Amino acid sequence: MNDRLPPLTALRAFDAAARHMSFQKAAEELNVTPAALSFQIKSLEEHLGASVFRRLNRAVELTEAGRMLAPGTRDAFAALSAAWRTTRRAADNSVVTVTAGPAITAKWLAPRLFAFATAHPDIELRFTATLRLLDFLRDDVDVAIRFGLGQGDDGLFSKPIIREWLTPMTTPEVARSLKSPEDLLSVTLLHQDDTAFLRPSVQWPTWFRAAGLDAPPSGGPRFSQADHAIDSALTGGGVILGRVSLAARDLLEGRLVMPFDLSITTEAHYRLLCPAGAETRPHIKAFLDWIEGEVAEFQKLDIGRRFITAAEAETMSGVS
Repeated sequence: MNDRLPPLTALRAFDAAARHMSFQKAAEELNVTPAALSFQIKSLEEHLGASVFRRLNRAVELTEAGRMLAPGTRDAFAALSAAWRTTRRAADNSVVTVTAGPAITAKWLAPRLFAFATAHPDIELRFTATLRLLDFLRDDVDVAIRFGLGQGDDGLFSKPIIREWLTPMTTPEVARSLKSPEDLLSVTLLHQDDTAFLRPSVQWPTWFRAAGLDAPPSGGPRFSQADHAIDSALTGGGVILGRVSLAARDLLEGRLVMPFDLSITTEAHYRLLCPAGAETRPHIKAFLDWIEGEVAEFQKLDIGRRFITAAEAETMSGVS
């Protein structure tokens, strides 16, 4: 038996036709005529010595031989495409594609795009704002910025960049009425569900316990995304238990203030991720170094804070 493979064009034609189950649609995908595609498949069948399609009236179906061949060709061309994309990206030092959550993209990354472009005019940044975990190879992503405990980072370059802490934040106008933590009982508290997955909890009840208060009042607007809660606070809509990572720019520029020094820390943090070894590629290293320089501003916001871990806050009790 001759194990020599048929021409790649014939296998490609078969793969497209097997996926579409249509010679017409396969020909459109490959930008050839149906007659040319049919010729390639006939060539493959002659090479194999068996039919791979059963031609019906206005339709085709796979024969037993075709059903055996289809999974292998599909996987082979998918692997070949992935290898080609990876190789092309490795040779391209002009683009860095970054995936990050919608909130950190909107509140922290996007406002700094101009600064990066000015410092690195030869590198184009592209952002994919999603909470979905993307595959570096399949999704053509170079760097990921993710928030969490760092589980599942095995085999990747992973570097913590932002220590997360939370404290009440609001506009300077609303803050004038907040002389002590008890005054929070008389204002609208804005709730964020983006940190609901964290254990120990870093929600309003945690901060109230740490402040020696009973449970916060029930009710108040809830937001699934932290940046939406920040936007509501910026309009004077209430007080958020804000995350420093997302509110830093508004705090540094005075649109939001922190009326109390008590802050809750969590083990969850932001980290930079990329395939192991990719961190040394010039354009990716330029982005990673730039990010590290930008996060230095967070250290200014640590000054004068009183930090309590979420685990410590859990052991405290409110006013009896």
